[in-house]
Amino acid sequence: MQPKFIFVVGGVLSGVGKGIATASIAKIVKSYGYKVTAIKIDPYINYDAGTLRPTEHGEVWVTDDGGEIDQDLGSYERFLSVDIPKINNITTGQVYKEVIDRERAGKYLGSTVQFIPHIPEEIIRRIGEASKGFEISLVEIGGTIGDYENIPYLFAVKSLSRIRGRDNVAVVMLAYLPMPSHIGEMKTKPTQQAIKQLSEHTIFPDIILCRAREPLDSVRKKKIEIYANIQTEYVISAPDVDCVYEVPINFEREGLGKKLLKRLNLSPRKEPDWTKWTSLVEVITDSSRRVKIGMVCKYLDTGEFTVKDSYISVREALQHAGSREGVGVDIKWIDAKDIEENGTGILDEIDGIVVPGGFGTSGIEGKIEAIHYSRKNKIPFIGLCLGMQLALVEFARNEMGMEGANSSESDPKTPYPVIDLLTEQEELLKESRYGSSMRLGAYAARLNRGSRVYQLYEETGRLAKDRKKLENIKEDFRIGIIDEKDPVILERHRHRYEVNPYYISDFEKAGILFSGVHQPVQGEPLMEFLELSDHPFFVATQAHPEFKSRFEDPSPPFVGFIKSVVLRKTQ
Repeated sequence: MQPKFIFVVGGVLSGVGKGIATASIAKIVKSYGYKVTAIKIDPYINYDAGTLRPTEHGEVWVTDDGGEIDQDLGSYERFLSVDIPKINNITTGQVYKEVIDRERAGKYLGSTVQFIPHIPEEIIRRIGEASKGFEISLVEIGGTIGDYENIPYLFAVKSLSRIRGRDNVAVVMLAYLPMPSHIGEMKTKPTQQAIKQLSEHTIFPDIILCRAREPLDSVRKKKIEIYANIQTEYVISAPDVDCVYEVPINFEREGLGKKLLKRLNLSPRKEPDWTKWTSLVEVITDSSRRVKIGMVCKYLDTGEFTVKDSYISVREALQHAGSREGVGVDIKWIDAKDIEENGTGILDEIDGIVVPGGFGTSGIEGKIEAIHYSRKNKIPFIGLCLGMQLALVEFARNEMGMEGANSSESDPKTPYPVIDLLTEQEELLKESRYGSSMRLGAYAARLNRGSRVYQLYEETGRLAKDRKKLENIKEDFRIGIIDEKDPVILERHRHRYEVNPYYISDFEKAGILFSGVHQPVQGEPLMEFLELSDHPFFVATQAHPEFKSRFEDPSPPFVGFIKSVVLRKTQ
């Protein structure tokens, strides 16, 4: 079958949920029996998302193969339960760099290199590369119709439609319908204007998803039908939901999947079964059994507003584990700076504590206080990346007598740099090589068979799955040195600083169990997991297991964390 493409574009304003819509459509089409992938186009000139500010752009998603990607790829993976490579993220920076590099290498045979045709051609080439081996590709174009940055990608959509034919390219627009409080009526005019702006590029939406606070009524549908010149049945309601995993179910209530297949001249290969998916959603939205988790963060404030997009994957991993265990998860968002200023009283009614990753010095002492509180009060705790590093800092200070212990990132003059840069990273920073230079992607960790971490990965089936995946990782540096009999798992990383090898034996003597280790081909072992045996649940990892959590296949450390939270609450 010739590859098919579904482009998803946004209208009216940014942040209307194109990523979730794209992920939902991909899940729907997959459920009808087709082999599907999803691609994200980001119009910014940055080469990747690695150097972008989390409070402005949201979480930086990391792929198995070391890509630093827009957070929407995380939504695709969570909905589709697949691992997506970094080539599925296309940025303007990548496109122009490739064209300029080719020109410098004489690849254009003396031709004048111009915006048209060379930039759209490179975009189409990249879409084609990411689509190899798949029958249908969802392609989300970032930004909003009317942005100058989108113009080359709209040219590419037109060109691809001409090259592949109408039956092989569909366009879905997600537009926002506001309800001004002083009017109390849903307004279609902004959506009409967005349709007009798209039509100016001679692109006409085949389906319009109408994002709004409330479901779309027949009056509004008729207005959009007349203006967009498409039948009412292709105007789909996309109201606010309590849980993002409701979205594909809502779309299917209006037959979105079959309508898209019909538009692409395809027939369903099987009937979808949403039974398991729906039951998991119901736990999140309706469960009377609930737990309260404190997320101690450092990227929450942006001007006068609070945003939580920096921690999307952690939030979703908690929801996944909760739905598996039959409990709803309510998250209390805590700015670590508030703990520094007001103490740990804010944690008194929390059932479990999460300290996620981050960079820099702000909020560090507040995070350390939260970790100390969870350790001393036997409150279930999970630390991620920076959270693991600070767990060791806290333990060194309060249990090992290392006054002033710290990470050299936070305090370069600390007398006990229990977390430090290793030689390779020192050299990179001396050369100001910040982009894509951290320890990135999926690394193998050998687990201690007697540890809680091993038990969690074994019980959830991840040990067996990851052993098979090892065969597909070509880079020896990510696998390291392992034995065929070793219990090995793969988790994704994004960090520079490591546990200082000089202090490892001291930590072990004091009671820290390093339950997972990565052994590089060259150099010292890298500590991947730690735990405390005298605590209900005190587990931390240098990795980001939240990046491998799926709605239908939760992350093992998060499953263990939620289980311990539920157990503690019911005792």
